Amino acid sequence: MSGITKTIPQKDGVEAVEALYSGRVGEFEFHMAGKPSRLNVGDYVYTIWQDMLVGRCQISRIEFGAVNPKSGKPRSLIFVDTPGEKLEKPYPQKGHRGTRYYDGEGWGS
Repeated sequence: MSGITKTIPQKDGVEAVEALYSGRVGEFEFHMAGKPSRLNVGDYVYTIWQDMLVGRCQISRIEFGAVNPKSGKPRSLIFVDTPGEKLEKPYPQKGHRGTRYYDGEGWGS
């Protein structure tokens, strides 16, 4: 399934990653610059932690028209349902800043 990848910042700690897959947080919000051209409700946010793909959460809604509080530039809010699907064995996926489209290649294998 297609979607985007997001890296969980080190400063947020492993607790932030675990919260996505334990069901403690209910709905969770990610953000991305601008308006996504290839992202839809039902796609996934694949999460990266310490250069490892650890799981995915399904997108429940996308809100357009938000503004980045630091830069003033437009951004979209991507809401996912939790708990997501956590891989039993994470696999290498280079971490990055921002958002990248991802086709789900290698998911679960």
